[in-house]
Amino acid sequence: MPTLLLVRHGRSTANTAGILAGWTPGVDLDDTGRAQAAALAGRLAGIPLVQAVSSPLERCRQTLEPLLAARPELNPPAEDERLGECRYGEWTGRPLAELAKEPLWRTVQDHAAAAAFPGGESLRELSHRTVSAVREWNAKIAAEHGEDAVWVACSHGDVIKAVVADALGLHLDHFQRISVEPCSVTAIRYTPQRPFVLRMGDTGDLSSLAPRPAAAPATPAGDAVVGGTA
Repeated sequence: MPTLLLVRHGRSTANTAGILAGWTPGVDLDDTGRAQAAALAGRLAGIPLVQAVSSPLERCRQTLEPLLAARPELNPPAEDERLGECRYGEWTGRPLAELAKEPLWRTVQDHAAAAAFPGGESLRELSHRTVSAVREWNAKIAAEHGEDAVWVACSHGDVIKAVVADALGLHLDHFQRISVEPCSVTAIRYTPQRPFVLRMGDTGDLSSLAPRPAAAPATPAGDAVVGGTA
């Protein structure tokens, strides 16, 4: 099945301020985030993409703007609310330093599967909706573009960690062990048997994710391979 490139949005004004943004409207990329978004288009330049999907939130749409400007074939991008940020309820808009003093904070860190945000959703609900969205998009893209297609989705830290935990077969309680920096790329290759995590939280060169050329003819038995097999 297709390969998914999960992009976390670039650094936002809420990231800089240490605020839990959630679905707060008007949270934009800061100067660093805009530079990260501009660089993303170059990092993905050698990779054929068939579809772009975004969280509806501004910081994700802004992150994809330079890529979409360079790749008009991806316009218009799709938006999927299921890839939106966790609904943190009463925690939304509060400083992280303040939230760290709440009793629920330790549950979120150590026992995520039991965590439900007051007036919001649980992390189990987050995991279910995001993994369901990815699986459905994969099936749609495979049907329309073939099993080797590559697509990109821009989302949020907790969303990406939940998808990665599922792909790795990790219990949701362990999803805080996963780190995804702003504008990092996580690549997951889905197959009928299992997903393969190819990159996780990568902020560097992505050229090796481009499809490889057709395999060369087999080397006759006993012949040495130039350069070895490393």
